[in-house]
Amino acid sequence: MGNSHGHRKHRNPLHHPPHPPFKYDSPQPHPQNQGQASSNTMLSLPYTHVDSALRALAGKAEGFGRFALGGLHGPLYHVTTLSDDGPGSLRDACRRKEPLWIVFEVSGTISLSSYLSVSSYKTIDGRGQRIKLTGKGLRLKECEHVIICNLEFEGGRGPDVDGIQIKPNSKHIWIDRCSLRDFDDGLIDITRESTEITISRCHFSQHDKTMLIGADPSHIGDRCIRVTIHHCFFNETRQRHPRVRYAKVHLYNNYTRGWGIYAVCASVESQIFSQNNIYEAGQKKVTFKYLTEKAADKESGATGQIRSEGDIFLNGAQPGLLNENVECNMFHPSEYYPTWTVEPPTADLKQLLHHCTGWQSVARPPEQTACAE
Repeated sequence: MGNSHGHRKHRNPLHHPPHPPFKYDSPQPHPQNQGQASSNTMLSLPYTHVDSALRALAGKAEGFGRFALGGLHGPLYHVTTLSDDGPGSLRDACRRKEPLWIVFEVSGTISLSSYLSVSSYKTIDGRGQRIKLTGKGLRLKECEHVIICNLEFEGGRGPDVDGIQIKPNSKHIWIDRCSLRDFDDGLIDITRESTEITISRCHFSQHDKTMLIGADPSHIGDRCIRVTIHHCFFNETRQRHPRVRYAKVHLYNNYTRGWGIYAVCASVESQIFSQNNIYEAGQKKVTFKYLTEKAADKESGATGQIRSEGDIFLNGAQPGLLNENVECNMFHPSEYYPTWTVEPPTADLKQLLHHCTGWQSVARPPEQTACAE
C-alpha cells in the first residue's frame, strides 16, 4: 500500500524550485529557460520506446498504473469486423477470460448498443488502425491489468454513459493516447474502489463533465483510489479535469485550457498533487475549486487538498489555492513510485501536448517474442 509517512521531512515548502525535489526521468535535457525551450531542444512525450515492439507497452506506464500488464502473456486476437458482436469482434475478444493482446485488422467506427465489458488481462491496442467507439463506452468492472491504447471515443448516448467507466474494484489500468469527446455523462469515471490507474497522452474535448474520481461522499471505500494523469490535453472541456473525492491524484505536465467552470476540483478528503502543468484560462479564471462534503463515517464536512508545484497560469488564470496545512497531510508521489518523466511547463511542451495527444497515426509495431522483459 506504500508508506504514509516516508519522505515528509525532506519536502520543500510550497515554492517552485528550478528542478523538482525528487527523482525523475527525463528523455531530453531540461531547457535552461523555462519560458521558452531553446530551438535545438527536441522535447518528446514519454513512452517513445513503447512503439518499438508490439508488447513493449506492458508494465511501462508511469505512475500508479505502472504495473499494468494487459494481455502480455496471451496470444494475439485479431479484430476483423466492425460489428458490435460476433466472431472477430472487439466485444467477443473483451469477454474472453484468458489474457489477450487485441489488435485490429480493420479501421472504422464500432457502434456499441450496450456497454462493452472488458475482462482482466487485456490489451486493446489500436495502433496501426483508426478505431472509433460510439453509442456506448467501455466498462472495466472487477477486472485488473487492462491497457487501452490509441482509440477514439465519441458520441456516447444515454444516462450514465461514460467513454470509459472504471468500477467497481478494478486495478492496474493504463489508458494511453486516446481521444475522448461528447458523451452524455463522463469521458473517464474512476469510482467504487478502483485504483492503481494511469491516464496518459489523452486528448479530451467537446464535453462537460470530463473526469470523475471518487463516486460520492457515501462511498468511503474510495479512500483507496490512486490515479496518475500526465501529458494529457484538456481542450476547452467545461469541468472535472478531474473532480476528486477521497483519492490521491498526481497530475503532471498536462495542458488544460478554456475550462467553463473550473479546471481541477478537490472535495472530501482528496489529495491532489499538481506539478508542472499548464493552466490557460478562457472566460473563467479560477483554476482550482474546493467543495466541502461529509464522509459517511464523519460528523462534519471536509474538503480536499491541492498542492501546486511548478504549475504555470496563463491568460489571467488564478490558482485559487487554499494552502492551510497542505504540507502536513499531503501525499508525495515519491512515496509510491521512484521516477516519472516531468519537464518544465514551456511553450514547446504546450505545443507538443496540443498536437501529439490523443489518437495518433502510428504503425502497429512488430510482434517480437523477446520484448517482454
